[in-house]
Amino acid sequence: MRLLRKTRPTNDPKQQRRILVADDDPSIAQLVQTALRDPRYEVTAAVNGLQAIQEFKKGRFDLVILDVMMPYVDGFEACQRIRETSDVPIVILTSRDGVDDVVHGFELGADDYITKPFKIVELLARVEAILRRVEGQHERLAPPVLNIAELHIDKPRHYVELKGKHIPLTPMEFELLYFLAANSGQVFDRETLFREVWGYEYVGETNLVDVCVRRLREKIEDEPSKPRRIVTVRGVGYKLADGSE
Repeated sequence: MRLLRKTRPTNDPKQQRRILVADDDPSIAQLVQTALRDPRYEVTAAVNGLQAIQEFKKGRFDLVILDVMMPYVDGFEACQRIRETSDVPIVILTSRDGVDDVVHGFELGADDYITKPFKIVELLARVEAILRRVEGQHERLAPPVLNIAELHIDKPRHYVELKGKHIPLTPMEFELLYFLAANSGQVFDRETLFREVWGYEYVGETNLVDVCVRRLREKIEDEPSKPRRIVTVRGVGYKLADGSE
């Protein structure tokens, strides 16, 4: 069983959040550091994916931001290698058109993406939304522990069991599953899921929600191609079956 290194508790609003930023473009790296020049954040910079992995091993971080195109080790490989040992939230920076980078990043365990060029206010909004989500500042009217059919979901421990077996999930996968489980039987469209789970308005140009659902199905469905837990309601969206169907 793969052991994940948990992100450190950061519920204290006075405690700095440590953010690792990796980008080989000095202008972009400087823009990110300028955007995060705030007493709430402590930023560590890396100039390529290999250095990012090395820096990550030295200490604990609350968030990692990785550019895709970097020398030695690119952002995809860095994401994959960090995800092997940690559930820290990972954001991908991409300048390519289309959604291939975005989809591939999520398949490797990224939690969010930002397209270059970006505005400082957008970057800040994404970072703050991710940290709020991880730190549990958006309290939902749902119990901390949920049992839906054969699923056991423990939110405080960020722990999921299926039929008594531990299922490792990324932070985004966990949040999506928890939201659907807390509202089991209810159908949600992509816009609502994006707003409630990701923490900001639906951007509309990617199938990010679909990718996350597909990854979840691969982990919790007996037959991912014939899902019985996370069900598609044609023309509407997704729901978590509550076991009564």
